[in-house]
Amino acid sequence: MAVQLLRLKFQKIPAVAHPLTEKSTEIASNIKYHAEYTPHFSPFKFELEQAYYATADSVRDRLIKQWNETYSHYHKVNPKQTYYLSMEYLQGRALTNAVGNLDVQDAYADALKQLGHALEDIVEQEKDAALGNGGLGRLASCFLDSMATLNLPAWGYGLRYRYGLFKQRITKAGQEEIAEDWLEKFSPWEVVRHDVVFPVRFFGQVEVHPTGSRKWVGGEVIQAVAYDVPIPGYKTKNTNSLRLWEAKACAEDFSLFQFNDGEYESAALLHSRAQQICAVLYPGDATENGKLLRLKQQFFLCSASLQDIIARFKERNSDNDEIMWSEFPSKVAVQLNDTHPTLAIPELMRLLMDGEGLGWDEAWNITTSTIAYTNHTVLPEALEKWSQAVMWKLLPRHMEIIEEIDKRVNGVAQLHSDILKAELFADYVSIWPGKFQNKTNGITPRRWLRFCNPELSHIITKWLKTDQWVTNLDLLANLRQEMSPEDRKRTTPRTIMIGGKAFATYTNAKRIVKLVNDVGAIVNNDPEVNSCLKFKPDPRFEEAKQFIRSGAFGNYDYNPLIESLEGNSGYGRGDYFLVGCDFPSYMDAQERVDEAYKDRKRWIKMSILSTAGSGKFSSDRTIAQYAKEIWNINECPARRSVTQNLSLEATIPWIWATTVARFKAMLPPQRRSDARSPPLCASDTDIAQTVRHRPFGRPRLHRPFRQLS
Repeated sequence: MAVQLLRLKFQKIPAVAHPLTEKSTEIASNIKYHAEYTPHFSPFKFELEQAYYATADSVRDRLIKQWNETYSHYHKVNPKQTYYLSMEYLQGRALTNAVGNLDVQDAYADALKQLGHALEDIVEQEKDAALGNGGLGRLASCFLDSMATLNLPAWGYGLRYRYGLFKQRITKAGQEEIAEDWLEKFSPWEVVRHDVVFPVRFFGQVEVHPTGSRKWVGGEVIQAVAYDVPIPGYKTKNTNSLRLWEAKACAEDFSLFQFNDGEYESAALLHSRAQQICAVLYPGDATENGKLLRLKQQFFLCSASLQDIIARFKERNSDNDEIMWSEFPSKVAVQLNDTHPTLAIPELMRLLMDGEGLGWDEAWNITTSTIAYTNHTVLPEALEKWSQAVMWKLLPRHMEIIEEIDKRVNGVAQLHSDILKAELFADYVSIWPGKFQNKTNGITPRRWLRFCNPELSHIITKWLKTDQWVTNLDLLANLRQEMSPEDRKRTTPRTIMIGGKAFATYTNAKRIVKLVNDVGAIVNNDPEVNSCLKFKPDPRFEEAKQFIRSGAFGNYDYNPLIESLEGNSGYGRGDYFLVGCDFPSYMDAQERVDEAYKDRKRWIKMSILSTAGSGKFSSDRTIAQYAKEIWNINECPARRSVTQNLSLEATIPWIWATTVARFKAMLPPQRRSDARSPPLCASDTDIAQTVRHRPFGRPRLHRPFRQLS
């Protein structure tokens, strides 16, 4: 019965394209239009999955228009633009974010209701883009959202991983990883750019020409193909791009001879190696092949992105007789998100010197004025190190450049060389003190508050009497006011949740996941403690370790985990991070939390004040600081077209008048009006004949009709 009712609702809606409408009835028609004329499934089906893809296609119509107009605007204005390179992005669901930022959430909810579905059910059909797995990716995605919302000319660059995320399964043996399937069908949000392809070389050797110039040749060459994802700003026309690179081999790299000779794997060897580059985020690097693959990934991102950036710089400056490379830093800012994309530094040097013929000093000045780097942590596992043997093998030309950089930096002064050997950061502060800045990170209040917690958002908007806090989180400070008792809402009891994934190659982190789940299994099934769990005061830390060793949580060997806190081997040896030292104060703090929660009036006030004080931690503030203090870029809001703001009645006469004016411009001189005679009125017949025989957009026109902006 329910299925029949759904079909009846679906059949009543006409399948008509309305790509830019905001009316719910026309949105419903546009969704049905895509279900029928942009088919991804068998016809006559409109269940949840089919409805999701049709809805995504409908939303994408609007995004693509804004996207194209933003790109055209940037190309025309040619502002200084930021390019953000990151190995991972944790985007979240695109549909929720898109309808929210476009401010069409209610219209789409109503349209889907007319088609027999609820928006809440539709968004649940989307699989998260598996492009990242942690805080680094979450931060990068928040930054992209803020860049678009602040109307900043900026793009993101990353890799199109097939299995960038993994599904976590907890078994008796601990955590197991299962490949994520986000591309098992396809992503409706990405657009492949078949015309944007760049070659990326690995291995090979360096040729030295008689002139002294050097060229990297040989090895294997993989093609980087661009896939673009739109990044809409919140209630703004600007829609920026996240460009993801896919690695592919060419048809000529497939050996028909070997294949027909039965050597199937050898015949497609380069194709297989290309697929490996974007297969998995952060592949294990315990082996040399693993190290080579991870280094390949990082260089692939850097090389393809920089080639694209240079090509865009040339395209936007093509009117000049000669490319002025000294202007490159005034048009381009490249930000490296942590250590992974740092190969961009020697790669930009190589492209400028070997590809564009610049000398070392000029290339170095451009590189140091263009590229900035964000260090997120000083922990050892985040500061990657590569053996020289691996680097020379995979990237011989870049090792030459790195050695030359090293010589020139070390040659500044003996003092600098001595400091280099002693402390890494102290050295660079001594040489370039002005290059070091701090930027407190933040999150986008759109995705992580406005869209994911509408109930709390409604309360905040009610008390602030405005929703402008969504783009100005500092307004939350105005929540610092006393509320009357009758206005206070009942709060729910506190719940402690422990969650997270351990990356596949982080052995100790996986042991912690195992311990957390084993403790939970025992506690949750113990009738004496599962309703109220308390830790003993002191000596708490030692007792906790001994209790874990006793086998209370199973037969798993936790000694390597404990030894990382008290032994002389392993990561965190000797309690390097002072877990034991902090443990008593942590327990004392939890006791104070229990006491504070008993005073409900005080607890609610603390909760409100905590929310009110979180304004600083907006990625909008972080990006505004980056833009002003590091990138030196300004907002570049895309303009709305003239016709977009005119009613139908106003638009038709405007277009007709423009047509008449252009028709007159095509008349012979003797028929044109001038200052000495009355203006000549062109007849409707003349105009109709002109339109019929010289349709707009064809070369015979005096000038093409262009939309004003």
